[in-house]
Amino acid sequence: MEAEGLDWLLVPLHQLVSWGAAGAMVFGGVVPYIPQYRDIRRTQNAEGFSTYVCLVLLVANILRILFWFGRHFESPLLWQSIVMILTMLLMLKLCTEVRVTNELNVKRRFFAAADNKDEEIKVPPRRSYLDFDPHHFWHWSSFGDYVQCVLAFTGVAGYVTYLSINSVLFVETLGFLAVLTEATLGVPQLYRNYLHQSTEGMSYICRTARERADVLMHEQMC
Repeated sequence: MEAEGLDWLLVPLHQLVSWGAAGAMVFGGVVPYIPQYRDIRRTQNAEGFSTYVCLVLLVANILRILFWFGRHFESPLLWQSIVMILTMLLMLKLCTEVRVTNELNVKRRFFAAADNKDEEIKVPPRRSYLDFDPHHFWHWSSFGDYVQCVLAFTGVAGYVTYLSINSVLFVETLGFLAVLTEATLGVPQLYRNYLHQSTEGMSYICRTARERADVLMHEQMC
């Protein structure tokens, strides 16, 4: 009787805990990038953050969403992928604006008016997402190029998934590629730190919290 009398309290409490856990799962992977975003915006310097981290997370989460169409998993993980994609696009937008601004500040010393015949006008070449030069790929001057690249990848991957959605092997491979891609998340940042021989600008909170979120995510998918 006492247990039945406490149902009015235990049921809402259980629901509240479930909502809290789901919210932590959805936004837990995003929270670590908030201090990184604020630091880049405050210092106007994105040299310490590798935008290839955004590339890895975008590819991994797009593949995970496509995997959901073939094999449904928990909704919080699906929303986590959507939120993470939006977050990475915001990070890319900020990093691109900061980098282009800094580059323009340097090149303005060499720019001149259009009617000045004594000085040469130098216009930075526009790089499109079709430029697969290793030195230019994922290092474009416009945020729109990143969006076009992400949309192109999503369209191609989505079309292939649509054609092969009934293949269990393909769906399982898709899920494996999503997890495998995200497992390489630390490689771009590690390579950037190696080139610069420095970890300056890299958020320790971002690194440790992201590692914990990845562990939780992989446990839920398995």
